[in-house]
Amino acid sequence: MRPVAAVLACLFAGSAMMLAQEGHPLTGSWHGDYGTSPTQRTQFVFLMHWDTKNVVGNINPGANAIPLKVATLDPSKWQVHFEADMKDQAGKPVHMVFDGKLDNVGSYNRTITGTWTSGAQKGDFKLTRD
Repeated sequence: MRPVAAVLACLFAGSAMMLAQEGHPLTGSWHGDYGTSPTQRTQFVFLMHWDTKNVVGNINPGANAIPLKVATLDPSKWQVHFEADMKDQAGKPVHMVFDGKLDNVGSYNRTITGTWTSGAQKGDFKLTRD
């Protein structure tokens, strides 16, 4: 009976440790879209992690990744703020701002929804953690 109890205790402790190690609520890979209307959408991916001081990451990681300049979370209201600078098709710099709310915080597939601006363009966005 003791070996069974020991195995069960180890399984329980391992499960608790995995849940506790999930970390910062923004850490992970996120996918979604943004745009000025329901039919004008741009698909994108955010990859973020907590470096023990700041949330850091990229939009569309890879060869043409756009680094996040600002990534903040207000845990009292679960409000997020992201800023990034990219270049448009003509090579001109464009400043992007995303302001949203983190929902389903206890869920693995939490979401962030809010508003997006890029120069004179304004719209909405939605991200879901993968």
